Amino acid sequence: MTNFAKMLAFLANSSLRTVPSVGYNLIALPHIRRSATTYRDEGNVAFQLGDKVIYPNHGLGIVERIEEKTILGTTCGFFHLRIVSNDTTVLVPVANVDNVGLRRAIDDDEVNRLFSLLGDGKIDNHQNWKGRFKDNSDKMRTGSIYDMADVLKSLTFLSRSKSLSFREKRMLDRAKALIVSEVSEVMRVKGPDIEQRVDDALEKCFSTKVRSLAKASAAKAKSAKPVKAAAAAVLAPRRASARAS
Repeated sequence: MTNFAKMLAFLANSSLRTVPSVGYNLIALPHIRRSATTYRDEGNVAFQLGDKVIYPNHGLGIVERIEEKTILGTTCGFFHLRIVSNDTTVLVPVANVDNVGLRRAIDDDEVNRLFSLLGDGKIDNHQNWKGRFKDNSDKMRTGSIYDMADVLKSLTFLSRSKSLSFREKRMLDRAKALIVSEVSEVMRVKGPDIEQRVDDALEKCFSTKVRSLAKASAAKAKSAKPVKAAAAAVLAPRRASARAS
């Protein structure tokens, strides 16, 4: 195994772990080569000190340090992220930014798009638990706030008609918490106020969905009436003939 392959294996097992932000007492951490205020490898996203970024399934983080480290003879850059929700630190290798889905926090225009999506009445819902859980898990791993919005809508809507499993309930709570924390930070509005906006958008979504289902049901019933009438017209002479005989 090459040194680079060994380094990737090391990173997969340890470099993304969280540690208390008060210190970096990880004996396994290699020698620090240099710090920087910005860092970009060819083909990878550039972040600067103080940037607000989203780390999938962890939420909003702040880039507090950028430095190079040598692991197993290979030198690479690392972003030190302070995760806002629990004040822990995550080390993300620059070369792995795309793979883990690290992205910038959304801006004001994207906030408007998010709330439009939350209230649009479009809900994807698998009846099969296994397929539903896999799809929702895949969406959560992307780190996209729009994918998390889809998960939030589908599981919240489902929870109104049946009890969710423990794992789905935890996923639902996680999706909502991540959305609220990111939007709260971007808009500089308190979390409870953003949560209320999210709830209002969901109510609008569900009302739209229910009306859509009612219309579809009514249209189906209406189209079924001519079929029943035609069938009755065909059967009536046969029944009359049967009675006469």
